[in-house]
Amino acid sequence: MNISAAARVLLVSAIASGQGKTTVTAALARKLIRQGLRVRIFKAGPDFLDPKMLERAGGAPVYTLDLWMVGLDQCRSLLAHAAAEADVILIEGVMGLYDGTPSSADLARAFGMPVMVVLDASAMAQTAGAVIMGLRDYGPVDLAGVIANRVGSARHADMVAGAMREVPLFATLPRQAQSLPERHLGLVQPDEVEAIESVLDEIAGQLVFDADAWNGLRATSFEADDAMPSIAPSLHGKTIAVARDVAFAFVYPANLDCLQALGAGVEFFSPLANQPVPSIADAVYLPGGYPELHAQTLSQASRWQDSMRAVHAAGMPILAECGGLMAVADTLTDSDGVTWPMAGLLHGHVRMQSRLAALGLQGWTTPQGELRGHAFHYSRFETALAPLAHARKHPSADTGEAVYRNGALTASYFHGYFPSCPAAVAGIFAGSDKT
Repeated sequence: MNISAAARVLLVSAIASGQGKTTVTAALARKLIRQGLRVRIFKAGPDFLDPKMLERAGGAPVYTLDLWMVGLDQCRSLLAHAAAEADVILIEGVMGLYDGTPSSADLARAFGMPVMVVLDASAMAQTAGAVIMGLRDYGPVDLAGVIANRVGSARHADMVAGAMREVPLFATLPRQAQSLPERHLGLVQPDEVEAIESVLDEIAGQLVFDADAWNGLRATSFEADDAMPSIAPSLHGKTIAVARDVAFAFVYPANLDCLQALGAGVEFFSPLANQPVPSIADAVYLPGGYPELHAQTLSQASRWQDSMRAVHAAGMPILAECGGLMAVADTLTDSDGVTWPMAGLLHGHVRMQSRLAALGLQGWTTPQGELRGHAFHYSRFETALAPLAHARKHPSADTGEAVYRNGALTASYFHGYFPSCPAAVAGIFAGSDKT
């Protein structure tokens, strides 16, 4: 059975990172919801932090769209289902409009979606027109309009609007007295921001958009096969214990969906709260996050550490991704140079550094197929262990993140997007993958 649906869609992009895409997308979503519209939000490209803020703004999980990591057909299905349930779909782009392979522009063109450009207008006026013309024509893309961010005054907004020629100035947002806070991997998680709801409400209230331009947006149609490729329930009857707190929060919603489609139950627990691995667990998933910000607490979480050592000794499958790898190493040296003991399941030492260690899409070829995903981290892992395998960077195919194996523990800085190869994921958590 096919699903066919249409909704007004905007891919929110910019000339570069730092223009305010997340802030504007969040403000726009909340403003439209206040007007009684049903809004669904997606994030283009691999990311965990922006989706969390957008989830708070929109009130629903934010799924990833990426033509390589997620795949064209899966993206089409996600969009078609969203269009069937929503009036408006907002997609926050990744970096600048044409950055990356695939880029936000590639995604927009693949589905005939209009692009809305967020422009930091704080240090320009008429030159904004030249920037917008270049963004529109370089690809080209279907440019619906512009949202001018950090506008200084009504006169400033008029100058920007006058430079746009036939491109509508869709909305303006003034300079923010309180912006969304950031740290080394991106935005601070919404649960860590005091009065986040008030901040989002205030930003939404300050967004002024042109009702005529909004009403002139056409709907975009999507059609997809509602019968998704079947996934063998090879984890039927198993329970996956998933670490979930502010130290282990980097999980694609689609990863949890994939585990459930594989037949597994999911049980959450908090290492930061010193909770042990649940007794009903058949496997453990330690996703990425910010263990470096909570290293002291994790080092003192004796019940959690003891339980991890016990299940590892018993041969229970464990997948430790990025922050998870950091937490199961022997030690973690934080940004202040203080070294903390970790769970010690993977022999080696993690050290934070000021420069980025890795960023971008990668794929890991397993016996069951290629598991696609990405890497993004500021730490390095110093070890004498020989890697089981290496992921490969996309699109260069250069050597990517090392994948380590110690007993039934699989650990890497590589973040896997589980639906890209469910069989590989099942093999890891069942302890049956052989590489």
